[in-house]
Amino acid sequence: MSDIVLGRYLPMDSIVHKMDPRAKIMCVLLLLIAVFIPAGVWGYVALGVLILLTLALSKIHISYIFKAMKPMMFMLVFLLVINVLVIKTGNKLVSFGWFEIYDDAIFQTLYIVVRLALMISITTLLTATTKPLDLTLGIEDLLTPFKKIGVPAHIIAMMISIALRFIPTLIEETQRIMKAQASRGVDFEEGKFMEKIRSILSLIIPLFISAFQRAEDLAYAMEARGYSPDSPRTRYKQLKMTTVDVMAMILCTVTLAGLIGFILI
Repeated sequence: MSDIVLGRYLPMDSIVHKMDPRAKIMCVLLLLIAVFIPAGVWGYVALGVLILLTLALSKIHISYIFKAMKPMMFMLVFLLVINVLVIKTGNKLVSFGWFEIYDDAIFQTLYIVVRLALMISITTLLTATTKPLDLTLGIEDLLTPFKKIGVPAHIIAMMISIALRFIPTLIEETQRIMKAQASRGVDFEEGKFMEKIRSILSLIIPLFISAFQRAEDLAYAMEARGYSPDSPRTRYKQLKMTTVDVMAMILCTVTLAGLIGFILI
């Protein structure tokens, strides 16, 4: 559980950390769209180089990205097994009686793995270089134009901010419950399949109860302080775009346009 890095902010002094959160959110949206452009190997190589460059500028070690991908390993293995059993096209690579592996199954799995790795890297960079409060302000500002059609920009931004804020708290709570259950003889590592299921249930139920209790306490605290999402409010911190922010958005836009142009040529 300590390896989970989603939602964690890394306080560092880098050019990426100092960027406007609105610019970083727009760059992330553009790059996530680019990930789904079927531009082939060279398109993914270009995105990978851009991500590595951003990692270097943000002073974040690449091992941090690998930690973010670690929870996805089970799903990736599951996808590989499903593709091997279902996809029966292309050249036959391995054959053991009825069990056969085709190259299309391997390529399809690699295709999904690369996409997931790029998406996780992009979103991890956003949360690692942006404070939750700045992320909330950026989302609210970007959604402000949609208020005219009834979109509750402040409420959506507040919910996202609270969700990101409580990810590390829930991870710590999970570790505390696991230690408490282990002291009572619950083994999360060994045992048969059904025993592991019961061990997980002994962890999930207290965690849900704790999460609901924290949500209730937070709601009471906000009400006690007179919080109202519809009330007019001012800000202490004002967001301001810089030349670096504009250049970053232009670079991401050019990358997306280049990938689209590559598949159209």
